[in-house]
Amino acid sequence: MNPVTKEQIRRYRLHTHHLDTWYPKKDILSAAGACGFQNSPPGAWENALHNRVAECTLQDMKELLEVEKTLLQTWSFRGAPVVFPASESDAFLSALIPESDEPWIYTRGIQLALDYLRMSFEEALGLLLQVMPKMDGEVLVSKTSLDQTLAQWMRPLLPEDKRELWDEPSMYGNPDKQTVGGAVVSFLLRPCAFMGLVVFGKREGISPSFTSYKRWTGHSPEGTGDPGRKLARKYLHCFGPSTAGGFGEWLGCSPAQAGRIWNTVADEIEPVSLAGKERFILTEDRELLFSPPEPERELHLLGGHDPYLGLQDRQVILEDRTRQKQIWQTVSNPGAVLWHGEITGMWKARKKGKGLDVEVTLWDGMDGQKKGIENLVEEYVLFQKMKLNQITFLT
Repeated sequence: MNPVTKEQIRRYRLHTHHLDTWYPKKDILSAAGACGFQNSPPGAWENALHNRVAECTLQDMKELLEVEKTLLQTWSFRGAPVVFPASESDAFLSALIPESDEPWIYTRGIQLALDYLRMSFEEALGLLLQVMPKMDGEVLVSKTSLDQTLAQWMRPLLPEDKRELWDEPSMYGNPDKQTVGGAVVSFLLRPCAFMGLVVFGKREGISPSFTSYKRWTGHSPEGTGDPGRKLARKYLHCFGPSTAGGFGEWLGCSPAQAGRIWNTVADEIEPVSLAGKERFILTEDRELLFSPPEPERELHLLGGHDPYLGLQDRQVILEDRTRQKQIWQTVSNPGAVLWHGEITGMWKARKKGKGLDVEVTLWDGMDGQKKGIENLVEEYVLFQKMKLNQITFLT
C-alpha cells in the first residue's frame, strides 16, 4: 500500500470540498453536489456556500432554492436537513432507502412511542404512506404543523383502541405542542423524505414550509444508474481515504447498509496507508491525492457544520483531542479557523442589537493571521447584511 500523509489529505480535501480557491457562480451546483450542505442549524448551508462561492449573495441562494428550484432541501444523511442539487435527488435520497432487515436512518428513537401505542414500525409507516399523497395538494407552514396535520390524517386509519393514546401528549418534549402521534410522524418523515414524498418549501417568516416533492418540483424524483454507487463515490471523493465504517458514521446508517452501499464501488477503489492503517480511495482519485494542487486560499473561517468538518478521521485536521471536544460538540458547534486545511482556532458570532459581536480564539502560532481573519469576518458580516460591532481575539 502506498503511504499518504495528513498534509496530502488536507490539500486533497480542500480541493474536493471546493475550498482551495474561490469558485465562480457557474460552479454552485458542483459545490453543493459534492457531498451536500447540512442546514442544521438553519443558515448552515448558506454559510457553507458563501465559503466556496463568495459572490453568491443570500438573495441568490434564495432564488436557487425557492424560485429556480435547482437546489432542494429535505432530510437526508444522518436524518439532517440537507441542501443539494435537485437533479441529484437519487444519490441524496433514494440511495438511503434500506433493504431487507436494515433499519431506517434516524428512526431508532421512535420505539418509545411505538411501545406505548403497541404498534410495529411497519404498521405505523404503512399508515403514514397511505395519507402522504395528500401532500401533493398541501403546503404546511412549520414543522409542528406538519407533524400534527399528518397525525390527524392518520388518526381515522388507526384501530379504535389506539386513537386516545395517539392523542396523548408527546413523551419526547414539548407535550403542549406535540402529541404521541405527532412524535411518531416526526421520526417517520425521514423515510418519507428518502422516498421523495416530502420536501422543504419556502420559508414563511421564521418558519419553514413543507410540501410534496412532486408539488414542489413538478415531477417525481428522477435518476439513472445505481444511486447507492453515486453516493459512495461522492463520499470517497470528498472524504477519502476512508473506510466502510467511516462511511456508515457519515450517513448515520447501520453497518449492514453502509457495507452494502460501499460494496457497489468495490471495483473502483484501492487501499492506501495512513499512519500504518488501511484506508481506501477511488482509484481515479489516486493522482489527485498524491499530487494535490497547491491551494490558493490559506485561511478559512468555516461555519460549525461545514461539510469539510463532517469527516470521521478528525485527527487529520486537528490532532489535539482536547481541542477536538471544543470543535465537535453535541450541540452548537463553534466555527473553525483553518490554516492550510488544519484547524488552528475557533470562532463564534452573536447578534447584539442590529450587529454582530465576533469572538475568535486562536491557538499556537496564529497571532500573525489576525488581519486576514479580520478581513474574513468583515466579509461574513457583509454577507449576512449586518454590521460588525466588534471582534475580540482570545488565545
